[in-house]
Amino acid sequence: METSIVGVGVGITDRFRTVVEEKIAKIQMLASRAQRLDVKVTHRVYRNGRVPDETVELTLIGKGPVVRAEATDGDKFVALDLAVDKMSEQLRRAKEKRVDGRQHPRGAHFEKGSGALEGIDVQPASADIFHAVATGSMPVQQSEEEEYSPVVIRTKSFDAEWMTVEEAVDRMELVGHDFFLFVDVRTDHPSVVYRRKGWDYGVIALSTQAPPSEALAS
Repeated sequence: METSIVGVGVGITDRFRTVVEEKIAKIQMLASRAQRLDVKVTHRVYRNGRVPDETVELTLIGKGPVVRAEATDGDKFVALDLAVDKMSEQLRRAKEKRVDGRQHPRGAHFEKGSGALEGIDVQPASADIFHAVATGSMPVQQSEEEEYSPVVIRTKSFDAEWMTVEEAVDRMELVGHDFFLFVDVRTDHPSVVYRRKGWDYGVIALSTQAPPSEALAS
């Protein structure tokens, strides 16, 4: 597996490169099809007196979904350990889910005979809730005794991806998130799959349809 190591605001020493090669052996055992691992180390200095820290970001690229993990610590070697552990756990969970799914089918699965989606809790939200969220009319209660503090909302935009619910669950496990946004290929409905307890998952879908992938491609 090819390894790329870059530093932002910090130099990459030969010792750190050697430790990276030793640590990623755990990842190689869990992801035999991986082709490349990108390691990015970012050094951050703060003006408010906060102690500088190092963030290590790992990106695993291979024949399948991209897997990412990151961790922050004052010591880049500690951050590396934490990030490797996170990625290893994500890969292990995805592998165990695939094995468990073959031996004891549960969670989301498609019944070919009936054409039904079984073993998953589909809970579509009401149109009123989506309208309130979209228009900003969702009521917010504020305590008069507490000082008002504006809420900072971080936003990210991604290209729409058409996939099955099963594929969305696998992608969610690999990226290590508790939810994953996608467009259901069977219904063309924008949807989100989320983790419940154990290997149980839920899906929330919008009633409106997304434009077909062919239209977006053109």
